[in-house]
Formats: sequence, structure tokens, C-alpha cells
Amino acid sequence: MSKILIRGAKVLGGEPQDVLIDGETIAEVGTGLSAEGAEVVEAGGKVLLPGLVDLHTHLREPGREDSETVLTGTRAAASGGYTAVFAMANTFPVADTAGVVEQVWRLGQEHGYCDVQPIGAVTVGLEGKKLAELGAMHDSAAGVTVFSDDGKCVDDAVIMRRALEYVKAFGGVVAQHAQEPRLTEGAQMNEGVVSAELGLGGWPAVAEESVIARDVLLAEHVGSRVHICHLSTAGSVEIVRWAKSRGIQVTAEVTPHHLLLTDELVRTYNPVYKVNPPLRTERDVHALREALADGTIDIVATDHAPHPHEDKDCEWAAAAMGMVGLETALSVVQETMVETGLLDWAGVADRMSVKPAQIGQATGHGRPVSAGEPANLTLVDTAYRGQVDPAGFASRSRNTPYAGRELPGRVTHTWLRGKATLVDGKLT
Repeated sequence: MSKILIRGAKVLGGEPQDVLIDGETIAEVGTGLSAEGAEVVEAGGKVLLPGLVDLHTHLREPGREDSETVLTGTRAAASGGYTAVFAMANTFPVADTAGVVEQVWRLGQEHGYCDVQPIGAVTVGLEGKKLAELGAMHDSAAGVTVFSDDGKCVDDAVIMRRALEYVKAFGGVVAQHAQEPRLTEGAQMNEGVVSAELGLGGWPAVAEESVIARDVLLAEHVGSRVHICHLSTAGSVEIVRWAKSRGIQVTAEVTPHHLLLTDELVRTYNPVYKVNPPLRTERDVHALREALADGTIDIVATDHAPHPHEDKDCEWAAAAMGMVGLETALSVVQETMVETGLLDWAGVADRMSVKPAQIGQATGHGRPVSAGEPANLTLVDTAYRGQVDPAGFASRSRNTPYAGRELPGRVTHTWLRGKATLVDGKLT
């Protein structure tokens, strides 16, 4: 088993320390460490974090390998500092059976760039009519604990209640894509001043907020866990804050793009800015940042949604919704949360590693950087600044809203159980 000595790293942004990895485990953390025969990584004041965990990734395999595969998606994850991702169920076929989730899980095992935990569909075929095989997916080799029809809302209250009751039996969680379908028919962007001026169909905030309000009440009634995917409005923040004050078991995520971008960008008619839920207003952006800082929003999740060139290089109305995010997420969080003083690096570790691992029950991830813990780690050059170049992405798709934009920070190394998946910014 190999030994790696990371020398002079700022663990969670603190004072420089040395970290010794022995095999799959962190053997020692301290100053002036040495180890005979160890590979030495000179951190030079870079920040060392626990490996990042993404609770919301679209890997597209099986069925849309032209957009992404488990291999290319996990390579993108390693490039972004992730050691575990949760793969959404809207594949072809849908991940609504034990067989499909096991297929995705085994592909993750084979490729080895990060751990892949499949998310199971709540309903058969994401159709919202009949519960999928929740118990069978949980009991499968994949051990599914998170269930979501993401891409579609579980809009039937009876189905949602039954799902919450079912997963309660084994401590699972339902992750809801909060979008009332009748209120968003024909919607193309956030409903507001910009949509009115552009003449594009509006996507009202209440379409998200009304579903969240219903679901936190259902979770309270059942005594079960609900997770809100890609929360995007100031009103949604207030509902989640209220629910938490009542002791309701609700958690919520925000995407990097909702922390940085606004609906003003839609004036360009560039479909790269078309996403679900849509980019909101400056007021919403600031409310989301404050809620992530104070813990109302628990985690950052990428909603990495790769699409091939032809699905985005078209007129706005025909374009697919979604953005890639795994390789830029940490940089966006550094700009919006760290450099604004809203979070320190320990807070980033909490929101991007510890809490998502806890919500998804990702064993061995989101652990402290201390002796005896699994060596799932990422090293970040926080002083770096550079323009985003999609041509260098590991993802199969290039639909990033940050192309040509200068962002801070760069992941230089990622270790999965002591094995380097990224070294000096290059995949191993």
C-alpha cells in the first residue's frame, strides 16, 4: 500500500499542516511529518478539504450516452474535487427498478474515478401515477436511500404521501423537484420584468413555493424526510426556514448557478442560460446566499445536466434545459460565498461534503480530515484565477454558462480512498 505525504496544506482553510495517507486511510495529521518512501505532495498553502459529495448529478447512462456516461461524468467529478456523486433516475430506461440502479452502481464501481450512488425514481417511468419498486431498490446491491423523479415533480399529493410513508420504513428520503406543472405550462424563464419585456412565457416563483409548502406539511404529517432539490426563490427559503423552526425533517439544496446568475442573462437569448428551475432575480440570488450561509439551505448540489451541442445550439424555445456544473461548482462557491465573507472553508466543507454525505448516507464520505478517517480528499489552489475553457472539460458535454468567464480557485488533486484520481489538475 502506498504512502502519500501532503505537506503544508491548510486543512479546512486553517494553519498549514502535513497530512500522511497510508493506503486508504489518513494515518496522521500534524506538523513536521515524515514518512520513509512516501510520495510527497507540496501543497504550498493550498486548502485541503474532504472530498466533495454531489447529491444531484445527471450521468445520463443508460440511454443518453451522447450527453454523458458514468465514465465521463465521474472523470468530470474528480476534476471538480468530488469523490462521490448521486446519479439521478431520469435515464432511459428510467432507474425505477433494482436492475437499472444496480447497472449504474456497477458502472461506477468499474470506472473508479469517484463513488456513484444511484438515486431511484419515486414513480414508475417518472409518470407520477404508481410508486416504483422503492423497497427492492433499497434492498439491491446499490442500497438506494434517495428517491426522486427529478426533471418532473411528484405533483399528486397522495402519491407523495405514500412515498414518504414507504421510505420512512428504512430511513430513506424523497428528493422533490418542486414544480407545479399546471402553473408552468409553456414557461421559458422566470416570470417577472424580464419575461414581460422579452415576451417569453413566465415561470412563477409560486409554482415552486406551493409544492414545497405542501410537501413539508406532508413530511410533518407522516414523520418522514423530504429533501428539496435546486431551491431557487426567496419565498422558498422562507418556507423551508419556517418548516425547520417547527422541527419538520426537511433539507434543501441550492445550485452554484442559482448563487451567481440572474434572469437578466436571458436577454441574450443564449440557450446556455436555459435551466430548470430558471435563473431568478438578483433579490433571489442574495436570499439564497444568505440562506446557505445561515444553514436554512443545507447543501450545494450541482444539478450537473449535460446536453449535446445540437440540443443547446438552437433557438431558445427549442433548447433543452440544463447546465454542466461538476467542474466549476467549487469555483463558483468560492466567488459567491467565500470571497463575499459569507462562508469560510470549513463552511464550504460542511455544505459540499459533510451535509450531502449525511443526507444521502454516503458511508466514508464527508468525514473529518483526521487520523483514522478514509482518505477521500481534495486539494484546492484558492489563489488561482483563470478563464473557464469548456474545451478542457472532462465531461462529454460543454453546456456551461461560464465559458470565457474568470472564476477563482482550481482543484489540483483529488484522492479517493488514498488513490489519486487527479494530480496537478490532470486526471490519472
